[in-house]
Amino acid sequence: MNLFQLVTSAGPLLWVLLLLSLYVVYTAALRFQVLGRLAASPDATIERARATTAESGPAAALAELDRANSDRASTPTPAATVLRAGLGRADRGSDAAVGAMNSAVLAEDARLYTGIQALGTAAQIGPLLGLLGTVIGMVRSFLVFSQTSSPTTAQLATGISEALVNTGAGLIVAIVAYVARGALKARADRIAVGMERVREELPGWLTRPAQTQAQAQVQGRPLDFEFGTDTVGRR
Repeated sequence: MNLFQLVTSAGPLLWVLLLLSLYVVYTAALRFQVLGRLAASPDATIERARATTAESGPAAALAELDRANSDRASTPTPAATVLRAGLGRADRGSDAAVGAMNSAVLAEDARLYTGIQALGTAAQIGPLLGLLGTVIGMVRSFLVFSQTSSPTTAQLATGISEALVNTGAGLIVAIVAYVARGALKARADRIAVGMERVREELPGWLTRPAQTQAQAQVQGRPLDFEFGTDTVGRR
């Protein structure tokens, strides 16, 4: 029995498993391609935005970030998207910037983890479909005994082969889907670290220039004003 005969004799559930395997392979390949474009390190962008914010303010950092994204042909990374959302609301205060970044993080999480849950579902459904095909094949084998008192090996082999082929196909689909899901989730988690870094650090960038300016004003006060009555007493 060749491979084609084995597939055709395995029953209709094997075709369902074949369609499920095509979906798993397509989804995994597509998500690996998307995450590959988003996996660029955000360290240089974050450091450049930090320096520009400290020197010229959030508006200048936002303008430079937009200019860098327009010059770059690739898709902006999630960290850059969250950074842009925070800098765009920085003029309204730190709380507004944090709220904008939280919304951006939720949107980017949906983009990062799209399809991963579907692969997990496929990894769970695959063995169940294979088990169902196994039960159908074994039932078909036992039906042979009701039709003849002494079934031949060929008559029994049809149902048994259907059962085993479906079991193996279900396990293969589940293994591929589970491995792809784990690899994609690990890659998405690494990309999400850059978003969390921006969300945690940007409020500090916005408050530090104000603190520095306040310290400079205190240090620049006249001596008699700084020491108050003690200076007046020494005159």
